[in-house]
Amino acid sequence: MNDRITEWDGGWLQVKVPLPYSLKWVNAYLLPEGEAGWTVIDPGLRLEETEAFWEELMRSRNLAWTSITSIVVTHHHPDHYGMAGWFQERTGAPVWMSPVALRNVRRLWGEGETFSDELTAALLCHGLPAELGEAMHGHLAGFREKVSPHPREVRLVSPGETFVMGGIEWEVHGGEGHAPGHLLFYDRTSRRLLGGDQVLPDISPNIGWMPGGDPDPLLSFLDSLRRLRSLEVGILFPGHRNPYSRYRERIDELLDHHVRRMNKMAELIGDGELTAFEVCELLFGAKLRSNTHNLRFALAETIAHLVRMEAEGMIVRIVHEGAPGEVAERWRRQ
Repeated sequence: MNDRITEWDGGWLQVKVPLPYSLKWVNAYLLPEGEAGWTVIDPGLRLEETEAFWEELMRSRNLAWTSITSIVVTHHHPDHYGMAGWFQERTGAPVWMSPVALRNVRRLWGEGETFSDELTAALLCHGLPAELGEAMHGHLAGFREKVSPHPREVRLVSPGETFVMGGIEWEVHGGEGHAPGHLLFYDRTSRRLLGGDQVLPDISPNIGWMPGGDPDPLLSFLDSLRRLRSLEVGILFPGHRNPYSRYRERIDELLDHHVRRMNKMAELIGDGELTAFEVCELLFGAKLRSNTHNLRFALAETIAHLVRMEAEGMIVRIVHEGAPGEVAERWRRQ
């Protein structure tokens, strides 16, 4: 357990909550609230393993569940939001998140949701082979249990407001492109930024295209990075990997990465007319067919880049009228 916990100045605890994916863990943060208790940020994906992990952590630190006074969620993705309701059941603490994130929770995993059908259908139109469609639908629907139960009490916080936790009055900033309604918390005095997944070290945050969502999530992501770059950040506490200090350098790297990615995709399309799935396989490899989780991220990211490339005049979208179930959209260079 000790190798999963790092203590930072001010008594902050960085907790590496296990994940069953290639990222291995998601960072939760425990911020002390003096005698009042603790705020927990992004408690992780709900699995039997993570339930046992948190129960052992609370025992090892002699923490009562009632010492958790607030649960803060930076964005709606299951590895951050998933245990929020589980925590609330044990602590009675309110869950805080943005209004946009809450709407996405309800759309993706609410009662009577249709998102699994909608996203699968959209990916099929972008070239996902029919034989992979059933696995994709089951994968999406499988997240419901990993985010249940949903919290009964949710309080809202939005960019532009201030938010008090850990004895600090934080500026609330917004980040888009990776997840709608993503929140970041900045302390101008200590120059600390609680960044969720918006600016990650070593890896590029996935760009979250989905039907009925942000029509150009890559543009939203790049614009938010340029806006966030103005913050004077001494140390950033990310949702994945370890805290780091190369804040502006990392933003510049991410901006450059996406320019290079679009140029690479234009080269891959060449003189052809390709589906998003075909571009995705050229970019990331056919091995993704056996990993539905990673395929979903890679294909969504590919579509997000193609949409931005279209807006910049690098490629054009070809919509084919065909029978239901046939590939509807392809892309070619201008």
